[in-house]
Amino acid sequence: MIKKILISQPQPSSEKSPYYDIANDFDVELVFRPFIKVEGLTSKEFRQQKVSIVGHTAVVFTSRHAIDNYFKLAKEMRLEISEDMKYFCVTEQVALYIQKYVQYRKRKVFFGTTGKIDDLLPSMVKHKTEKYLVPLSSVHDNSVKDLFDSKKLHHTECVMYRTVSNDFTEEEVKEFDYDMCIFFSPSGINAFTKTFGTTKNNIAVGTFGPATAKTAHDAGLNLVIEAPSEKFPSMTGALRSYLARQE
Repeated sequence: MIKKILISQPQPSSEKSPYYDIANDFDVELVFRPFIKVEGLTSKEFRQQKVSIVGHTAVVFTSRHAIDNYFKLAKEMRLEISEDMKYFCVTEQVALYIQKYVQYRKRKVFFGTTGKIDDLLPSMVKHKTEKYLVPLSSVHDNSVKDLFDSKKLHHTECVMYRTVSNDFTEEEVKEFDYDMCIFFSPSGINAFTKTFGTTKNNIAVGTFGPATAKTAHDAGLNLVIEAPSEKFPSMTGALRSYLARQE
């Protein structure tokens, strides 16, 4: 029986988060504790890639971290983002986050529904003349590049942020008593296995994103939830379904 779940993300700022509904509906304790933290590249580090931020007419955002560091670097480098810049985001939630930096209604914003970057391709192909900039984490593969190449899109990938382990304290390791862990990145899985080795491989694990799921499989973890899926585009939806089946 699942009674205590570790969510490897920061605690939601809104009281209306679906996670709190899950905690109440299934009488489970949710603890939010990131396994990794994100550090943005400095403008000096970014310049070494010789990528022009303003030399592109559209940006592809795969996460809020990408948005934060895109605008942070632009500010540090005293660059003015064009009013005509187009933004392509993997989800509506990521798209709405752009409002933190620009007036949403004045921009052209496109977003997917499944959380998968493939979902953006139809919109991007309709705007085939755009020059796409794709901010990424230091930990990434060539899947995005290969996908855009297959559609002959003009695109440039660049690293704008990196993930580092948010190590457990000795006390946290000693008192670890969770029935389930939810991960959102391969780095989170790696930080977990670095701390616990194979001693926690019996714990139920949920993952978000195919790369995270593959890392969990490769580590021999007990993977019981994989999101997003066609039926459950969000982790909260997948988690709610899993807990309902356990009752």
